Amino acid sequence: MRKILAIDVGGTFIKYAVMSGTNSFEIVEKNKVPTPKESHAEFLERLAEIFHGVEDAEGIAVSMPGLIDAFKGVCISSGALDFSNGHCIAEELNLKCGVPVTIENDANCAALAEVKSGSLVGVNDALVLVFGTGVGGAVIRGGELYRGAHFSAGEVSFTTKNISGKAVEENFFGYEYGAVPFQKSCTKILDMPPEDVSGEMIFDLIEEGDADMLAALKKFSHGVAMMIFNLQVLFDPERFALGGGISVRQSFIDAVKHALDEIYKDAPVYLPRPEIVACKYHNDANLFGALYNFLGTRD
Repeated sequence: MRKILAIDVGGTFIKYAVMSGTNSFEIVEKNKVPTPKESHAEFLERLAEIFHGVEDAEGIAVSMPGLIDAFKGVCISSGALDFSNGHCIAEELNLKCGVPVTIENDANCAALAEVKSGSLVGVNDALVLVFGTGVGGAVIRGGELYRGAHFSAGEVSFTTKNISGKAVEENFFGYEYGAVPFQKSCTKILDMPPEDVSGEMIFDLIEEGDADMLAALKKFSHGVAMMIFNLQVLFDPERFALGGGISVRQSFIDAVKHALDEIYKDAPVYLPRPEIVACKYHNDANLFGALYNFLGTRD
């Protein structure tokens, strides 16, 4: 029985799981800690502390945001963790822990999980959109992960909403259409303290028929659907898999499908339409994908 530590680095928390198995793996332990924000040294030390708290792990599989050279183990650029830019995290963590380390972009990890054993098994061409702090994206071509010439394929968060505007945060798609921005906008509508509003609460209200939250979801899902429409025209995938914690709620998936219905209904010519599904692994997709990246690299 093999044991591998999978780590999913986010802007707020570092989630980690001990994955155990042989031909197939399952999570036997899972936890999270706050993500260090001060320095790369503190960040690296936190990852090492997590590893040293696990017995007999043969390796570390890391998922993190940003442009990641998965072959060299280098963080090229990570907006939320820019102190790690240029660092060979795989090598540095290997020196601290003494085991093999792999690293991959978080959305790419989500896509790997879905391709290997999730909602994209047997699908040749697909896109994965993961809704969190922003919107992570990943491209599957010919059943394989496509990283692009500069490891930036699928960075949909940084597409612009307004072609006459500038390439600044307020005009980037991910800064409005991530799950976190959606929650913040709903919090303002509810006029409640942020600490009293959760994503679960918002979707409970939606499913209870709250008019304000239904209107907020309609606006949000239209923006998501418009991005899907544009990506479909550009890449022509068979299927889009939507991930992140928000994808657990069928009301979100249904709202995006309905918004897409309206967009295609108004299209002046025939355009192929993709299938929309939820990611199988939801919040655990990055962990399983990091594991699959490790196994594919090491085995």
